[in-house]
This record gives sequence, structure tokens and C-alpha cells, in this order.
Amino acid sequence: MRHPLARFLLRRIAVAVLLGLGITLVTFVLTNLVPGDPVTANLGQRALGDPAIVAQFRAEHGLDKSLPVQYLTYLGGLVQGDLGMSQQSHRPVLDDLAEFVPSTIELAGGAILISLVAGVAFGVIAALRRDRLSDQVLRVLSLVGISVPTFWLALVAFYVFFFRLQITPGSGRIAPDMNAPPGVTGLYTLDAALAGQWDVFASAVGHLLTPALVLAAYTIGLLTRFTRSAVLEVLGQDYVRAARAKGLPGRVILFRYVLRSALVPIITVAGLAFGSLLSGTVLVESVFARPGIGQYAYKSATTLDLPAVMGVGLVVGCVYVLINLVVDILYGVIDPRVRLA
Repeated sequence: MRHPLARFLLRRIAVAVLLGLGITLVTFVLTNLVPGDPVTANLGQRALGDPAIVAQFRAEHGLDKSLPVQYLTYLGGLVQGDLGMSQQSHRPVLDDLAEFVPSTIELAGGAILISLVAGVAFGVIAALRRDRLSDQVLRVLSLVGISVPTFWLALVAFYVFFFRLQITPGSGRIAPDMNAPPGVTGLYTLDAALAGQWDVFASAVGHLLTPALVLAAYTIGLLTRFTRSAVLEVLGQDYVRAARAKGLPGRVILFRYVLRSALVPIITVAGLAFGSLLSGTVLVESVFARPGIGQYAYKSATTLDLPAVMGVGLVVGCVYVLINLVVDILYGVIDPRVRLA
């Protein structure tokens, strides 16, 4: 008989695979339901008047086949790692995504890291100092973070800190007079550290910090309020009162009892927040001129580049599935009752 944790992992992985297959179908159907003709969007007026050119374009991109055949062809390509050819860049979609996705992952990863550290810390402080001045201030700040539009905050941050005060770097991922580090992961911060190029690393971190803080503002406010509620709920439990009655130090009670019990709902919010950050970076990337998947998706959608749109949808959907899988696994590690259910 397999270990309960092994059975739990196998079930979650099987569900993730099925969800991934479902994402391919939904992405394909929704993309092909978009009104408009890719031929019209990609060919000029003169080319549209030539039936031979139109027929060649449809045959080249498989648009002359029925939708079920196109979907099966698409699945066959996915198995071989082929996402099709972009109608705009005339390159494999996989190559385009490999170029743009790391920048977005770096930005979203930095934002969620800042959010977790700041949001959980602020939430715990607010809960431990309930109804005091610090609690009131943190609650107001969290409400502001949730309420302020990200695109407005990005514009204000860029104008104030770069244009007016000149205390933060400008647009892009590194300084214009620097060369990109050797491409290992595509993440400039990590690649520069692996190559020992610490000047490039400092430049990459400096260019990442402001957009990551802007992107993290909403998630920090959300995690602060959610962590406060979760910690307050745990603090009222009988086993926490019993631990206090035994004379255990406050630090032990906080980390061993309170935070461990409050982590399950916090992890849920953090996982969903990372997915939304990854898919919602287009505005921040536009303001700070960071080449990422958001900009790639926007340009692909405006030109009805269906293979590229499906590739972006597949990447974002798979990220959500992967995050949910990681969250489920963390559930089982933190709370054994979950994997036995």
C-alpha cells in the first residue's frame, strides 16, 4: 500500500494533467471564436485581392482545415514541443515565448516575493496589535493598496522616482550601456549572479525593484488583510490559550502554533495572487518598457496572430495549474489531514 502522501501527490498530478489538456481545448476554442479573419489582419489590401496569396497563407498556417483537424494538429505539435509559427514574427511561437516569458516571470516573481514578506509581516503585526494605532495604520494602507489602480500607480511611480527625483533607474531590464548576462534561465538577476557579473546584477535588481513594488501593492494589501484575519482566528483557538497557559514563549506560540495553522488560507491567496500577477503585468510592462509576455500577448491579439495568442493562453493557464498543484502539495505537507481526506 502506497504512503498516503504518495497517493495524494499522484492524485494531484493526474488532475493537473487533465486540467492542462482541458486548457488546450478551451484556449483553442476561445481563440477561434474571436471575431475577425487572421488573413485580413495579416495581409495587405493588395495581397487580399489575389486569391492565390490568400490560399497560400491559409494553407501555410493550417487555416484551410476544419477546426477539429486544426485542434488535433495543434495537440500533435504540443506533444513534440511545437506551438506553431507566429504569423507576425515568422518565428516558432515557442522561441518567442522563451524570449518574453522570463522577463514576466522575473517581474511577477519579484512582486510575489515582496508581497509575501511584507503582506504576511504586516498582517501578523496588525493581528498582534489589534485595534491599536499600528493596526489602524496598516489597515488603512492595505485598503489603499487594494484600491489604487495599478496603471495609475505605475505612472506616478515612474514620473516621481525616475523623472523628477531621479533616484531609480529608467525603463528596460538593465542599463542601456550594459550587455545582457549569458542566457541560462532568461532571468537577468539570476543569470548575472550565476556568471558573477555583479554590476549587471545590481542594475537588473535596480530596474526590477520599482515595477515589482508597483505590481505588488495590491497583493500586499490583500495579504495584509487576509493574514490579519487568519491570525486573529487562530489566536482565539483553545490550543493557543493552552500553550499560553503552559508558559510557552510568545515566539514559540507564534511560529509553531499560530502561523502554521494560518498558513493554509494564506498559501491559497498567495498562489492565486501569483497567477493574477503573471497575467496582469501588461500595464506595468508598458509603463516601464519591459519586454514581457503581456506586450507579446497584446501585439498578437491586435493582429489576430492565433498561434501566438494560443501560446500565451496555454502558458498562463499552465502556470495557474502548476501553482494550484504546488499549493495542494503544500497543503498536504502543512496539514496531514488534507492528504488523508
